[in-house]
Amino acid sequence: MFISSAFAQTAPAAGGGDMQSSLMSMLPLVLMFVVLYFVMIRPQMKKQKEHRAMIDALAKGDEVVTVGGVLGKVSKMGDSYVGLEVANGVELQVQRSAVVQVLPKGSIK
Repeated sequence: MFISSAFAQTAPAAGGGDMQSSLMSMLPLVLMFVVLYFVMIRPQMKKQKEHRAMIDALAKGDEVVTVGGVLGKVSKMGDSYVGLEVANGVELQVQRSAVVQVLPKGSIK
C-alpha cells in the first residue's frame, strides 16, 4: 500500500560511443592543465631564467638590492657568495641567489 513497485532499469546499450564519451569527459581536465601551464608555470620558468642570467652577470662595482632590502655595492665575488659594501668599511657576505635587483650606477650615495 505505501511501498511503490520497483522498476528494473535496463542496461545501456554497448557500442562505439563509449570511447568517445570517455574522451569527452577527460577534455575539461586536459584543458585545465593547458591553461595552468600558460598562466602559471611558463611565466615562472621565464622569471627564473631571467634571475639566473642576472646573477651570472654580476660584477664588482655593481649596485644591488638583496631579498632583505639591503642596498650595497659588490666588492668581492665568489662562486656562491658575494661581498657587499653597505657603508664605508662595512661589508656583508650574502648568497648570490639573495640578490634581487641590479640598480643603475650611482643609485647608492
